[in-house]
Amino acid sequence: MISATLRSLGLLGPAFAAAMLLHVNFASAEDAKVETAKVENTKAEDTTKVMIDNFTFEPPQLTVKVGTTVTWTNRDDIPHTVVSAGKFRSKTMDTDGTFSFTFTTAGEYKYFCSLHPHMTGTVKVE
Repeated sequence: MISATLRSLGLLGPAFAAAMLLHVNFASAEDAKVETAKVENTKAEDTTKVMIDNFTFEPPQLTVKVGTTVTWTNRDDIPHTVVSAGKFRSKTMDTDGTFSFTFTTAGEYKYFCSLHPHMTGTVKVE
């Protein structure tokens, strides 16, 4: 009787172990998805994007919370900059170049492209 039970456990043992591993792997995958979602949500709240395209900043005005990082990305085929007098200044950005700035103080930040001064935008920080 005992040897029959051990033999049946021997046959079922690998299947049982595989089932347990699959359960652990699925749980780990679900946990990873939840953690990834948390990180992505945090990044979405803390980062705002401005695109530079066709000689404009899009959006031209935005409102963010203190602590938000704004990232400008140049989608034009020619260089641009992002300058807020006395606050921040990017290097010249070629196509797909980026510049990021974290706003740590409330206020209104007007900015422009020093190469094309007609290009302007505003970030309001609350």
